[in-house]
Amino acid sequence: MNVDMFSQQIEGVNRRLNELYQNANTTVKLQPELLPIAFKELGIVSEELQVAVEELQQQNEALAAAKLEVEIQRQRYQDLFDFAPHGYLVTDPNGIIQEANRAAANLLNISQQFLIGKPLIIFVIEEQHPLFQEKLTQFQQTEQVQEWVVRLCPRKGEPFEAALTTISFTDSKGNVLGMRISIRDISNAGKISLPMQTEVLGKNNDALQDSQKHIFLKGEIIPLNPQVIWQVCKGVVKLNTMGENGEEVLVGLAGPSMPFGTDLTSLPTYQATALSEVELVCFSVTDIAASPYLAQRILPQINQRLRQTEALLAISGQRRVKARFLQLLQLLKTEIGQQMDQGTRLSVRFTHQDFADACSTTRVTITRVLGKLQEQGDILIDSKNHIILKD
Repeated sequence: MNVDMFSQQIEGVNRRLNELYQNANTTVKLQPELLPIAFKELGIVSEELQVAVEELQQQNEALAAAKLEVEIQRQRYQDLFDFAPHGYLVTDPNGIIQEANRAAANLLNISQQFLIGKPLIIFVIEEQHPLFQEKLTQFQQTEQVQEWVVRLCPRKGEPFEAALTTISFTDSKGNVLGMRISIRDISNAGKISLPMQTEVLGKNNDALQDSQKHIFLKGEIIPLNPQVIWQVCKGVVKLNTMGENGEEVLVGLAGPSMPFGTDLTSLPTYQATALSEVELVCFSVTDIAASPYLAQRILPQINQRLRQTEALLAISGQRRVKARFLQLLQLLKTEIGQQMDQGTRLSVRFTHQDFADACSTTRVTITRVLGKLQEQGDILIDSKNHIILKD
């Protein structure tokens, strides 16, 4: 429906109705043809309103279904977080706890709900407060995983040696939003110095790097097996399901370090396709549960997948195709964009049909919108048919 044209029609009818009201006594005699025309236009507007109501009902039903699906996915990720074998915290840049799982609450001997809003530093022994604050500030300057050891004092308990695995997370502009922290009690392993702990974690990292890589070429379908989680090392994987009309519906894009698998979704139909040549490693759910290092690597990426799913839901709620497409391009810019002199280049070449599936429209419509964006100078197409978004 053309909303602008519909709005103009309603304004025109309103003007004619005002004329009828103002000249109720004379209009019918002087302009007898005006009343039938007004009634006809009222009938047209009534039909347009009925169509609009039906379209809104369909959109609301689609949004309700999508919202339910996102809530199911969110609950799945929340359960993975809550029932992880080791303590996990999410803090703001000042170290104020925003989220905490059950294991963290048990380690600190305090209920989850009472952990929220408390500074993590109050659980650090007083002698290490300056060092803790220094480390917290230092680690916010990098997005790399950092390992360190600190003595924590649980509520009404004895201090214990804890290994902290920390990584900062940022918004699209690079501003630090907070820290994700894994806590492990290593007191039973004896006094472990920081270099020794780093060496152990380094070996785990080497083991991860040495894991067998599976290579899939562009367009290949990646097999999905129960109890197996794939993690992307290189390339981008498209995750989609099938709608009632048999058309593909985009539900996610898994880039480097991001996990995917049937255990991370409740969709009955779920397919993973390589959008470029990809390198993957796979782990069993049992391996992840038994390895704190693997869990620490994967859990933050699961959170990223959740945020991406919510962004795709917001895109589907846009009424106009052009708005959906522009918002999709901005999401892709954030997820797989490469900064260049001309702007931001999407590292993966998408077909017009890929965009159409993601925006719930036709390939012809996407081709027309892309053409207009090129004419306006908002995007460029390079020699390898990759889109470059102007900054």
